[in-house]
Amino acid sequence: MDPLAQLESNIRCLFARIDALEQEVASLRKVNEDQHQEIIQAHAELSTLQNKYNKLQLAHTLLGGEEDRQKTKNQLTNMISQLDRAIEALKQ
Repeated sequence: MDPLAQLESNIRCLFARIDALEQEVASLRKVNEDQHQEIIQAHAELSTLQNKYNKLQLAHTLLGGEEDRQKTKNQLTNMISQLDRAIEALKQ
């Protein structure tokens, strides 16, 4: 086989390899995007579950004894002060 034919054959092989790699990259990008969406959904679900858990803790504390009521009062006071700080920060 002459060198020119060999070169042409090698070029064809390289172009085929480039096409295969481009398809693989596109496939991996799709997988990456799908997994990114799954992470976003899992994070949203985790946030929702954390909020529900906090509400359940608060409800349990409200139903509890005097010590639990004081704990709840302290938590509410803390939340209010955090909100006040956030409002002040937004005003600036």
